[in-house]
Amino acid sequence: MRWNRRKIQPVCYHDNVRVQVLFFGLLRDIAGQSQTFLELPAGATAGAVFDHFAGQFPSLAELKRSVMLARNEEFTAAGTPLADGDVIALLPPVSGGAGPWIHQMVTEPQGNFYGLTREPIDAGALARQLLQPRDGAFVNFEGVVRDNTKGRATKYLDYECYEAMAIKLMAQIGDEITAAHPISRIALVHRLGRMEIGETSVAVIAFSPHRKPAFDAALEGINKLKKLVPIWKKEYFVDGEVWVDGEWDESLTR
Repeated sequence: MRWNRRKIQPVCYHDNVRVQVLFFGLLRDIAGQSQTFLELPAGATAGAVFDHFAGQFPSLAELKRSVMLARNEEFTAAGTPLADGDVIALLPPVSGGAGPWIHQMVTEPQGNFYGLTREPIDAGALARQLLQPRDGAFVNFEGVVRDNTKGRATKYLDYECYEAMAIKLMAQIGDEITAAHPISRIALVHRLGRMEIGETSVAVIAFSPHRKPAFDAALEGINKLKKLVPIWKKEYFVDGEVWVDGEWDESLTR
């Protein structure tokens, strides 16, 4: 599929609001750039941002039902009024510091850990670092890069995300899981950039005095991360490349 990549022309109005617009994954390819600025009339809504660019790019308009909007790093409804200086992100369906972490967060009192990195993930070492004397078990789920998709040979993957928003949502997910399950702490980490076959792209580690809660928490963690966190996967094949189709969690689309 080819998209008509035209340079986006700024639109100016009197009594307007000026917002920064971010494009990710497939939407970045369609728009031909990762960010721009847009001026809209006072009283315009977040949905007007999408409508503006959908009018320029028919391929974007076709994705209207699956694209989510974020305002200042939080999911927002299309009808939300804009304020001058807002940052509006157009997010396609998800497919997604110190040391190795480009973003990291630790939440108390449990000591839950959340991180984004561009280096190889050593989940085993992280698990041993976070393990506490009271823990009788930890479950480490790792998602790794496989060598094919539906029989089509995969060369490598490339992950990107809305980093500032992603780390906040990872922490929200993990803290909610900790409150809902009898576990001591949890860690959610994701790698970005290029990954080769067999490398770990994501890890969810749940710690608990007993094994069953750790299994339940780890499963819930990866399921929610895949549906709620703005991380996108591009798969490279011998004969082409494609952004992997995904879908948002139903709770975001109601």
